[in-house]
Amino acid sequence: MDWLPELDHCNNLQELKELCLQCRSCGLRENVKGVVFGEGNENSDLMFVGEAPGAEEDRLGRPFVGAAGKLLDRIFGAAGIVREDVYITNIAKCRPPGNRVPKKEEAESCFPYLVRQIELIQPRLIVCLGTLATQFLVHREARVTAVRGQVFEKGGIKIIPTYHPAALLRDPNKKKAVWQDFKKIKELCKTK
Repeated sequence: MDWLPELDHCNNLQELKELCLQCRSCGLRENVKGVVFGEGNENSDLMFVGEAPGAEEDRLGRPFVGAAGKLLDRIFGAAGIVREDVYITNIAKCRPPGNRVPKKEEAESCFPYLVRQIELIQPRLIVCLGTLATQFLVHREARVTAVRGQVFEKGGIKIIPTYHPAALLRDPNKKKAVWQDFKKIKELCKTK
């Protein structure tokens, strides 16, 4: 992956996005409309990281705009979080076929882009939405069911895993746990 050292030369998110648009390292790009890089406040203290774009995200080029994204927006509203005030992205920047979870090698190909996004944004708190984000940002063996709601810290950044909104669509019984997590997220955002 000789193109990865170029990440260090990206001094802002636009430069990083342009580099990401050129990526063809894992093969996912061959079957998608485009790259879903991320969006939101580039100076936010709060960052949300999901797994990968879905069909609607691929179509519109924006993260979390499908059914799971609409649910996330409702959670934001209930928690008093303004979507435009946070930064939202995914581990994988291209949609896997059939909306499957990205394979390990696909996620690993995109992970350096996420690392550079984090370096450029410098959030104080990252919320991992789902197991894949949790495994890449907390511990490779972690399961969101076991660690959700716990606060971890890496490089001076607090990290809190919670269920992906798509999991709530499949199992509404998880909503109470996510609400507890979002109350903790709001409290962590208040403390500086």
